[in-house]
Amino acid sequence: MIIIADGGSTKTNWCLITDEQKKVYFNTEGYNPYFSSADYIISSLKESLPVDLQIDKITEVNYYGAGCSVDDKKKIVEAAMQAVFVNAKVNIGHDLLAAARAVLGTNEGFAAILGTGTNSCIYDGQNIIHNIDSLAYILGDEGSGCYIGKKLLGDYVRGYMPEPVRELFWETYKLTPDEVIDNVYTKPLANRFCAGFSKFVYDNTVNIEYSRNLVKSSFDDFFRNLVTHYPDFQKYTFNCIGSVGYNFRNVLEEVVTENGMKMGNIIRSPIDNLVKYHMELAPSSKN
Repeated sequence: MIIIADGGSTKTNWCLITDEQKKVYFNTEGYNPYFSSADYIISSLKESLPVDLQIDKITEVNYYGAGCSVDDKKKIVEAAMQAVFVNAKVNIGHDLLAAARAVLGTNEGFAAILGTGTNSCIYDGQNIIHNIDSLAYILGDEGSGCYIGKKLLGDYVRGYMPEPVRELFWETYKLTPDEVIDNVYTKPLANRFCAGFSKFVYDNTVNIEYSRNLVKSSFDDFFRNLVTHYPDFQKYTFNCIGSVGYNFRNVLEEVVTENGMKMGNIIRSPIDNLVKYHMELAPSSKN
């Protein structure tokens, strides 16, 4: 039996493929090695994996995770997975490679992640050949849920938010500006905290224009600071995974078109396409 997993900073989607080729899906929290230790990942998995999962019979784990592009961080996740799946060969890949394989398969092209965080690349059909660093949530991550959340929270704290939206925000969260600052600067996982407010932006109907402009400016920043710096970017279609890209795809398509690209595949989660990739397009031993 093999497992394929797509691990974001907020949630991990898993698929177990049994010896009979049956697919079993389940979820756990996300594990970004920049924020989670090996011990934490091990403990969390032991608590959240399905109780009927026959861990000792799993022979291969293909895990794609946020934060797994750097060797020392990759080793944190690898050690944790090996400690949990003791009889399995563990393959750790970057979540950006998962995105590329999910939206492009074995075709070359441009692929991006627009979820809690942001990333992007040019993919040659097998490997990522060009990546501009997203700089993570403090310095970058333009276009992400965290980035949209930061813009919203900044407007709230500074008093720039339209009054009807401000009233709805208070009714929804009961957070004072001081509590927002405390959550961002003194508590762990500030990226998740900020990203959580992208749902408020999506749900807000009291001032749709405000929400739309906030999202569009975030995608504009994503293109200006990242996408347009790839050589010959306009020759590719725009393909991406992630809840932010998927939920705000109408605004995203407008920005894509304004920048001279055509829309390609926009999917919420790559797990189904990753399963297809490993079952049909590449031997399971490759990653």
